[in-house]
Amino acid sequence: MKKLLLIIAFFTLTANAQTVALQSFATGFTSPTEITHPVNDARLFLVQQGGIIKVINANGTVNATPFLTLTTATIITGSERGLLGLAFHPNYATNGYFYVNYTRAGDGATVIARYTVSTDPNVANAGSGTVIFTVSQPYSNHNGGSIKFGPDGYLYIGMGDGGAAGDPENRAQNINENLGKILRIDVDSAFPYGIPPTNPYVGIAGNDEIWSIGMRNPWKFSFNRLNGDLWIADVGQGLAEEIDHITSPLPVGLNFGWRCYEGNLTYDTSSGTCPLYAATVAPVTQYGHTSSRCSITGGYFYTGTMYPNFGNKYFFADYCTAEIGYLTGSGSTITWALDSPGVITTFGEDKNGELYVTGGGTVYKIIDSSLGTNDFNKNGLSFYPNPAKTEIFIKNSTEITLSNVKIYDLTGKLLLTKSLENNDISAVNISSLSRGMYLITVEDFKGNQYQSKLMAE
Repeated sequence: MKKLLLIIAFFTLTANAQTVALQSFATGFTSPTEITHPVNDARLFLVQQGGIIKVINANGTVNATPFLTLTTATIITGSERGLLGLAFHPNYATNGYFYVNYTRAGDGATVIARYTVSTDPNVANAGSGTVIFTVSQPYSNHNGGSIKFGPDGYLYIGMGDGGAAGDPENRAQNINENLGKILRIDVDSAFPYGIPPTNPYVGIAGNDEIWSIGMRNPWKFSFNRLNGDLWIADVGQGLAEEIDHITSPLPVGLNFGWRCYEGNLTYDTSSGTCPLYAATVAPVTQYGHTSSRCSITGGYFYTGTMYPNFGNKYFFADYCTAEIGYLTGSGSTITWALDSPGVITTFGEDKNGELYVTGGGTVYKIIDSSLGTNDFNKNGLSFYPNPAKTEIFIKNSTEITLSNVKIYDLTGKLLLTKSLENNDISAVNISSLSRGMYLITVEDFKGNQYQSKLMAE
């Protein structure tokens, strides 16, 4: 599919000298549930709830042949079921292993299965699926779905509390249940998996796979790729949507409080087995169900370099309002930055730490639209065409004498320079630029610079 090049949305809100905006990157998807990639791989892999994984290339084109298709013989969909998660082994480049999280046809159990890529790097070996782990599900909702390899090389699995409402069987606090937990397994030390020796219940009462307890539905969690910190968005019941931040090195045996507590609010302590609130992990922040907000979709802490203003910010969204918000560092103040054109079910991160988000059937790149605001037009300059494929032409309706044209990527790296002798505004060849957004700067002989945005096809 041809990439839509125009920035289609500057949805409001300027804050802290940046404007958070969305740039269309790829389209044509149905019910996305995950965006991820192998280590150091420029492609993005998009998971659809119905069972298909698609490959998005670095230029935004989508491969016609799916990477993997799971049929109704394997998975059951509907409600919060389906193909929910994907994680590539840290050594995927050499072993070809990747792992999926789906709800199984027939009984609706959560399944973690391992697959292998085929000889074609864009197509998986569909017959290589091996079930390595299952968890029975009593209801059709709160299935969790996220699976991620942590900085320790272990596979972390987010499990909801089993569903219904209010965790009626008090599963999240039961250490003999895998529901309402984040699990951690070692896929390398044994087959089908081993237990990390530091898991909190190894050798004592409690399930060995458990890393933490007291989760309601950690639909999305992510690791900071640079420092290993863990960010968890735990979907609330009726009052509070919760964000948890666990700094690296990650401790074990944490209790996030549900169903005793919803965020920092008491929910149901009738079991008589609830810990004191002080003994649980307090959320770094939470938000209530005002302004129609009702369900958090976790994202990522920004670690890219294209948008310096995004540094030290964790991005997330509310599913019900399609708002994207961010949290600065370890602070507790949420800034609601913009409205997406469609419901947001997942975020993604590319190999460089740049962020993406789904809005309906489209994947958008999250950008800072405040870059390059010194528009040519304010100074009697313009260029055409935009978007452009092979060359651009600059118009000068003033007496400004120009000296050169420079084109930068959004990190500030200089990519192209053309000298303009005697103010000669000839064509500037941009055929060497890949598809995307750039900053074009024209300089006059007095050293003044005039900047605008350029979209290259």
